[in-house]
Amino acid sequence: MAGGRIVVGVDGSEPSLKALKWAAAQAALTGDALHAVISWEYPASWATLMPGVPAEFDPERLAKQILDQSLTEALTPEEAAATTRTVVGGNAAQALIDQAEGAELLVVGDRGYSGFKAAVLGSVSSNVTQHAPCPVVVVRGT
Repeated sequence: MAGGRIVVGVDGSEPSLKALKWAAAQAALTGDALHAVISWEYPASWATLMPGVPAEFDPERLAKQILDQSLTEALTPEEAAATTRTVVGGNAAQALIDQAEGAELLVVGDRGYSGFKAAVLGSVSSNVTQHAPCPVVVVRGT
């Protein structure tokens, strides 16, 4: 049934750009709408680790810029223009799970920006595969 929605997690990393390209190709095949989601949150130790952060620093605006840049880099202008964009404050895995409610598919890269390069799957991809309300595709990198 065409006319559904494919949600894709984007964080600007190479695996998320691959996931975005894959999701766009799948949406073109199925006729589903593409919905790109990025999330942001302050680290728990924000105040102690970053005392010199300027007052005008806006992580939500930065996340929107990363999302826009990712779509420009990974998609054709037509695909990018047709993609719904959502910026969510909060945990990335939970944001994707919430946004995937009612979706046909949730697509993520196998890892994003994280310090744990040795992990088989990133924490977000691992979490969404276990808890998403729809099928999940994890696009693997090289």
